[in-house]
Amino acid sequence: MATMADVARLAGVSVATVSHVLNGTRPVLPHTRRAVLDAVDALGYTPNTLARSLVTSRTRSIGLAVSTLTNPYFTQILQGVETAALEHGYSLLIADPHDDPGHERTVVQLLHERRVDGLIVAPSADPRGLVSYLTRHRVPTVLLDRVLAAPPDAGPLFDQVCADNTAPTADLVTHLAALGHRRIALVAGHPGLSTTGERVTGYRQGLAAAGLPFDPGLLAHASVPALPASAGHLPPTGSAAPDAPAPHAHPASPSAEQATAALLGLPDPPTALVTGNDAITLGALTALRARGLRVPGDLALCCFDDFPWADLLSPRLTAVAQPGREIGARAVRLLLDRLAEPGRPTRTVRLPSVFVHRTSCGCPEPPLGSERSTHRQRGTDS
Repeated sequence: MATMADVARLAGVSVATVSHVLNGTRPVLPHTRRAVLDAVDALGYTPNTLARSLVTSRTRSIGLAVSTLTNPYFTQILQGVETAALEHGYSLLIADPHDDPGHERTVVQLLHERRVDGLIVAPSADPRGLVSYLTRHRVPTVLLDRVLAAPPDAGPLFDQVCADNTAPTADLVTHLAALGHRRIALVAGHPGLSTTGERVTGYRQGLAAAGLPFDPGLLAHASVPALPASAGHLPPTGSAAPDAPAPHAHPASPSAEQATAALLGLPDPPTALVTGNDAITLGALTALRARGLRVPGDLALCCFDDFPWADLLSPRLTAVAQPGREIGARAVRLLLDRLAEPGRPTRTVRLPSVFVHRTSCGCPEPPLGSERSTHRQRGTDS
């Protein structure tokens, strides 16, 4: 079996240089890197990851805990995380907390017990158990998509990265208002999530900018039922802990279909609807179809989240597109920075979203090539 010393001799470099190339621990000249990689291929050398982890106390693995892995948006994030992790020589262990605080705490502990070097987590609406565990065990962690508010006069507890939510939602509302709508409703996600709160804030800001009053009766919240563990959970150890609580949907919120139906049943129903995420959009479309209502003829529709088939529906969905892959890749970079410099100040990164103008809002087909326009606000890194 070939060794690192064999690779070094064939490439004409030192063993230390081979280590730097394989582990990404120091920049190496391109021609030297190429010589090392060619020697690796020629000899069929395979690094002994276990032995390396015993020496370095690192496993070069990252734990990812995101809910509803079948959600197209989180699938994009997963692709970004996986690509960036592999580029830096890290493997990925994945678990689905199902947005259940107790289950979230369990799967994070299981990932940590697998000795991952750090974690990337999309926190639930009640992340107290998660935060307690991560801080008590000093686990290097990056939060993605959903962020935690910083304590007064302090920075955020963890590095975190997400899309801009407030201004893009306001843009959807003002766009509908500019088309003449005065009864604009929002079906938002589960209360307690930072994404939900920010999009509700954007909804209210959009109404105010359009000179429209806020009507609490036009704001609804919806939950998306979690998949049972047997269908969607990818446990890091092959099975969940025996005392892990069963995942469940949030009982306080109706389904997206029910929430939309309630809005449509108002004495003075909305003429336009904004949906808070892609799963809610599908529920809203189901409710509209059940009542024989057409979009945009009977109800204009704008969506937060631009899922892959939104352009294939009829009408084509006007939406805000989040940079899912970029969020995932940035989360990996933040985590690697944290591992390299544990004492550095925490950062919150917000990436800009994109307004995708199609026809479900009631506008005619836009000119070819003019659908996507970058949102006016730039992302921030603080």
